[in-house]
Amino acid sequence: MEAEQAVLGSMLIDADCVKLVMEKLRPADFYLKQNREIFETIYTMFSYSRPIDGITVADEMRRNGTYDETTTRPYLAQLMEITPTSANVMEYAGIVADKALLRAVGEAAAEIAALVQDGAGDARAILEASEQKIYSIRKGQGAKGLVPLKQVLPDVLDRLGEMSENENHLPGLSTGLSAIDRKIMGLNRSDLILLAARPGMGKTSMALNVALNVARSSEKTVAIFSLEMSKEQLASRILSVESLVDNYRLKTGELNETDWEKIAAAVVTLSHMDILLDDDPLLSVADMNAKCRRLDNLGLVVIDYLQLMSSSGNRSRANENRQQVVSDMSRMLKIMAKELDVPVICLSQLSRANEKRDDKRPQLSDLRESGAIEQDADIVMFLYRDDYYNEDSEKHNIAECIVAKNRHGETGTVELRWMPQYTMFATIEKRREDG
Repeated sequence: MEAEQAVLGSMLIDADCVKLVMEKLRPADFYLKQNREIFETIYTMFSYSRPIDGITVADEMRRNGTYDETTTRPYLAQLMEITPTSANVMEYAGIVADKALLRAVGEAAAEIAALVQDGAGDARAILEASEQKIYSIRKGQGAKGLVPLKQVLPDVLDRLGEMSENENHLPGLSTGLSAIDRKIMGLNRSDLILLAARPGMGKTSMALNVALNVARSSEKTVAIFSLEMSKEQLASRILSVESLVDNYRLKTGELNETDWEKIAAAVVTLSHMDILLDDDPLLSVADMNAKCRRLDNLGLVVIDYLQLMSSSGNRSRANENRQQVVSDMSRMLKIMAKELDVPVICLSQLSRANEKRDDKRPQLSDLRESGAIEQDADIVMFLYRDDYYNEDSEKHNIAECIVAKNRHGETGTVELRWMPQYTMFATIEKRREDG
């Protein structure tokens, strides 16, 4: 209680303390109701850049209905009197944050113990729920409830400030392909991005291209889960893209001196990137979520691919309703993206329905096994290469990235250059003559 009072008193006698405390504490960190109400009032006033002192705070509390004539004014005066000095405000705030964390851990422990005693669900489900509770505390979220809009607005303003200082003005991470960035506004936090295509169109290559660029440009950790390819195959693909050495020569070992120089330089560059690979073919969404929670600087998750995943990490049973399983997994992937607060790119196979049509460009109805994938995903992108079906196509080594669903903007098609020898995509630069 003394630390809570000292924090509030410091903010009332020294306005310079307010910004420092706001970066460390939230209203829920205060245990005593009266202290929490005063901090919430100061929090709101700070959001609207209003002057903060004993008189202005008392006046604001009258407006919001938390002022008590007999107790509030003397208590505000008492807070300013008993605060020894505002110079130690961060020490006081540290004590408040520490006690709030201990309370949250205690509450989570009690809830976990109740789950175990009740025995509701199997052991894996209880373990997943327990990890989720602890992870929420670690991320500073705690138990989520209704949050006033005025508490969210400062975070929105901070985000706007970050974007205005960013050269490319993207709200999300860059894919490395400017044409796609402009269409989907980059890879945004908590987004589930579905990249779907028929086999051979370059889904994995596109995902690895994006992962490589995010790791390079953002210096964040990128986690790649592959249920189809081995770690060595993924690493070889990434090495081909970074070194610009023909992927076939990397597979066969037919390398010349120049190739070895490029590979050596690429290995040095890749060694400084934080890219993590997991090729366990029996991973479930819960397994991936648990592994990602332990990563501190996570920026992007890539999963290759949805239809190979199992609901519980075990091989699918014969009587299992696959459509329901895929629906459940797509929902769990969206929850995972939201919980981790990072973009999740999930690859998906398409049904053969498009191959029966004259125009073989994919449509949302071609998504295999579940319409729920379309509902849960924030962005759905299809890859299509006309020369895959038509040898005489004018669009040789031109890929179409069809944005079929986009919660952040418009849908449409973006053309990309496909370089099969490096298994990579590049933006096609179009020049326009003036006039």
